[in-house]
Amino acid sequence: MYLARVEIATKNRQKIKDLTHLGAYHNWVEQSFPDEINLSERKRHLWRLDQLAGKNYLLVLSENRPDEEYLKKYGVSGTVKVKPYNQFLDAIRNGEVMQFRLTANPSYSVLQPGKKRGRVYPHVTVKQQRQWLKEKAKKAGFKLVQQRLLDSKDDDGLAFDIVSRDHPVLYREKGRAMRLSRVTFEGLLQVQDVTVFKETLTKGLGREKAFGMGLMTVITEV
Repeated sequence: MYLARVEIATKNRQKIKDLTHLGAYHNWVEQSFPDEINLSERKRHLWRLDQLAGKNYLLVLSENRPDEEYLKKYGVSGTVKVKPYNQFLDAIRNGEVMQFRLTANPSYSVLQPGKKRGRVYPHVTVKQQRQWLKEKAKKAGFKLVQQRLLDSKDDDGLAFDIVSRDHPVLYREKGRAMRLSRVTFEGLLQVQDVTVFKETLTKGLGREKAFGMGLMTVITEV
């Protein structure tokens, strides 16, 4: 596994003029793996958009190493960084407390009469979105830490918060535009089942993984 990051050239309007919706970012990520395209062996790539110290970044987690030339297509020159991820994953242990950041699409499915698949609806309130993560945690191999370390908008005493919420545009087939619910969580978690947790980190959490949702990153809490 590899974790890559590049600063997006937001100050160069001409360079990033194509990045007008989530599908364009998806295409940027996919094109950064030309060997997979040539071999018709497309892998799933988790990615998300991050903002740090006023700068915007594309973060990509992948099984194969991305091509840095393609990855910097819309990036600031000299900002591409690619690091092996397996050694970090192998060092994670049960009981470890970690800081996390997750961008996700909190949603739920309602079964429709006569249909095999349910209709998907987004969770819209902060309370609903927090509850979504609390319900996902156990099956994802972790639990949320019971500490009031962050400025929680809920009274559950859990040390995590929602730091951003928006509805970016995605163009589906025939140019039809739709907006997805995108929520970024930050806080503290404790690893409960390291095998399942590693799968969460590498396969993502929730829906719309192809469009910048589901990628959770963690660092050890000191």
